[in-house]
Amino acid sequence: MPDSSDPFAEFKAQQRQSWIHFAPLEAVTTAPAAHLVRFARVRAGARVLDVGCGTGVVAVTAARAGARVDALDLTPELLAVAADNAAIAGVEIAWREGDAEALPYPDAAFDFVLSQYGHMFAPRPDVATREMLRVLRPGGTIALSTWPPELFTGRVFALVARYAPPPPPGVAPPPAWGDPAIVRERLGAAVKDLAFDRGVMHFPALSPQHHRARFERTAGPVIKLVQVLEKSDPARLADFRREYESLAAEYFHDNTIQQGFLLARAIKV
Repeated sequence: MPDSSDPFAEFKAQQRQSWIHFAPLEAVTTAPAAHLVRFARVRAGARVLDVGCGTGVVAVTAARAGARVDALDLTPELLAVAADNAAIAGVEIAWREGDAEALPYPDAAFDFVLSQYGHMFAPRPDVATREMLRVLRPGGTIALSTWPPELFTGRVFALVARYAPPPPPGVAPPPAWGDPAIVRERLGAAVKDLAFDRGVMHFPALSPQHHRARFERTAGPVIKLVQVLEKSDPARLADFRREYESLAAEYFHDNTIQQGFLLARAIKV
């Protein structure tokens, strides 16, 4: 049941449900996970928390590097896949179902707090940021991967937002985390040595239409939008699909969609 004390509880419950089909996308998020772990400078023996871990690609990568890893996600179906991935890799990870806005860990428990495209879906960035920094020890590293608003995935979010019902008041758009100026503002004086890097996720596709069809089956916000429009406005759904395919065509090269991402790393003061 949603937490009645949380004004965004129903929104989070919908998020939890909408991401249950994400698992097939782990194949394309696996290489970026290695980029994040390397960029964060995770070391053997360190305590690591993976926030919004999904199918565990970052958590397993960090554990294989010798870190002691905890990982948390809203969606239990993804945690089940993550646990299976860890078992296959032969690593032990402490998995928990939970919320980035209320991390179930003590203060200063971790040397590293990582998140690949997970923290950005917390509706209140200030709350999620405060929680991630709370559980990070002074001198520890926070490192995040996000989608810049001006690149393909950020533009997809903007497109979905134009067609979807508006979120509850106060919910921040996820791709804002992909703007270095906003990352700097959100982390603020709590950190030092803020650094950025960029990478590209190469998503195999035979055509822009194939990519759109794949996202309609796996990406939470797109799944939800299609479900709504199929029932309420098929003509509007057709318009959305045309716009999506036109956008995807801009980033379609050599049977891949080029999905650029931003990485940020900082030290807690």
